[in-house]
Amino acid sequence: MEEAKNTARAMVRIGYDGRVHKYFKGPQAQERYENELRVLKFLEERDCSFVPKILDRNAGELYLVTSNCGARVERMSEQKKKRIFKELEEFGVRHEDAEVRNITYSARIGRFCLIDFEFATILAPGYPPSPEIKSIADRSAWREGGNN
Repeated sequence: MEEAKNTARAMVRIGYDGRVHKYFKGPQAQERYENELRVLKFLEERDCSFVPKILDRNAGELYLVTSNCGARVERMSEQKKKRIFKELEEFGVRHEDAEVRNITYSARIGRFCLIDFEFATILAPGYPPSPEIKSIADRSAWREGGNN
């Protein structure tokens, strides 16, 4: 397996079969793990095709295996970035970390995709709200400190 990311919040490895293996760690790891699962299940129920699919999980280890959504995108215009995250909102989810680092490109499906939903919020009417994990200010501090 190739290590794709190892930060204070998560360790991500890409398996030789292409599957993405994510271990949640650090502050509020349990809550972030549960929220990412919840959001990905919600999006799967709505047939959202440009996000990872859950393949396996282990709650005791805060371990999640998902499908691969392609290669990370290095640069993108602000307008295009906003359009991709706006499309996600049409499925009833606000990402809450709408940055290029969470955009990939899948040559297999020929489109941009979104990853990393641990802070995402489900907006759908009548659906229980996402749990408060951290304040927006706390999330900004994580990003500015390079702990994403």
